[in-house]
Amino acid sequence: MTRTVVPYAAPDLSALARLLERALADHQITHGRLPGHVEMMNLLARGAGRRNLQELQADATRQAASSAAAGEPAPPASATSDFWFDAPELLDPATTPAILPPALSERGAKTLKCFDFSGRLTRWPLKLSQQRLAMWVLWTRFDARRVYTEAEVNQVLKAWHTYADHATLRRELINHQLLARKSDCSAYRKLPQWPDDEVQGLLRALRKRQAPYRISNRPPRLLPPIAHLQPQTDAD
Repeated sequence: MTRTVVPYAAPDLSALARLLERALADHQITHGRLPGHVEMMNLLARGAGRRNLQELQADATRQAASSAAAGEPAPPASATSDFWFDAPELLDPATTPAILPPALSERGAKTLKCFDFSGRLTRWPLKLSQQRLAMWVLWTRFDARRVYTEAEVNQVLKAWHTYADHATLRRELINHQLLARKSDCSAYRKLPQWPDDEVQGLLRALRKRQAPYRISNRPPRLLPPIAHLQPQTDAD
């Protein structure tokens, strides 16, 4: 398969590795799968200091034009084959056992009832073990690549629960070491974690239940109720 070669250079290999580690783990937990081909290229573009793949490609085009104007030799031509796609299978699907996803535990099933079909927490679980599972769900609503103010954390939590107690949720995320904050509460960030099988089972069940209703991790938009229209009659 023919591919267009785009030169790539990252300013810091260690920072790139940390970015990919956090982004891949966050995507797997939030969406239940690894990023696709285009999503991975966008991640790599951000690791190179660009906003997205389009900006990286545009910079490569400008650099190529500048090199041509200066009389510099052109880079090697694109390869006629893609060694990744053309490589043989490393594992034989016929002999490799399937890896089953974690099942929903009894405790996870009870915690699932605390969420509505949009994925919002509707009540605070009574048991500590269920509270822990609920905190993991809220943890997936934060972006690992950014730093939040306290107001922004409150905004995320208000969007993903329905009973108006964001202060308790924020405090519990800190207590469960899922969020970290500065001592003056001026900055919050999502801590890189990996959920156990019980948490993964709950997240998978929540995604599956949401699937017919929502395909986005954005909070649901609340619309005002629609008044029933009354048929109009002509005045005599």
